[in-house]
Amino acid sequence: MAEGTKDGVWPVPDVLAYLAGTWRVERTVRDLAGGAAGHFEGTTVFKPLDADGPPDADEPPDVRGLLHKESGVFTWQGVARPAERTLRFLPGPTPGTADVRFADGRPFHDLDLSGGLHVADHPCAADLYRGEFTVRDADHWRTVWRVGGPAKDLLLTTDYARVV
Repeated sequence: MAEGTKDGVWPVPDVLAYLAGTWRVERTVRDLAGGAAGHFEGTTVFKPLDADGPPDADEPPDVRGLLHKESGVFTWQGVARPAERTLRFLPGPTPGTADVRFADGRPFHDLDLSGGLHVADHPCAADLYRGEFTVRDADHWRTVWRVGGPAKDLLLTTDYARVV
């Protein structure tokens, strides 16, 4: 077990400071109902929100966070396509926490890595996204999202490794 870990997880006293920087991303996607599989490879960059201009009109001027920009190639059933997504990580009520939002500001989920492990739910129409976040050490963390609903039965596992 790495120094600083407890029960295989790494407590994070300041989630925004921990995430800041560039991460290599590898994700597997499995359709548990149909058996199809895919994978994503790319990078995620967490940079200060103010690097892209002033805060949005609905944010108080003292609220800052990180802009999460993920880009790479998603391969599904042998077909590779460019893929990207943008999220916003705003400060939570304590330094180990964050309020994760979609690029347009809609709420996505809460995040509390102060203990190194967190489970979050995101209801989306008739589907439920349940994510488990595990910090393994100072330079590695993982998310596992289980997506269930009338037309979805997916498992998405993403490993992050710090680059910068």
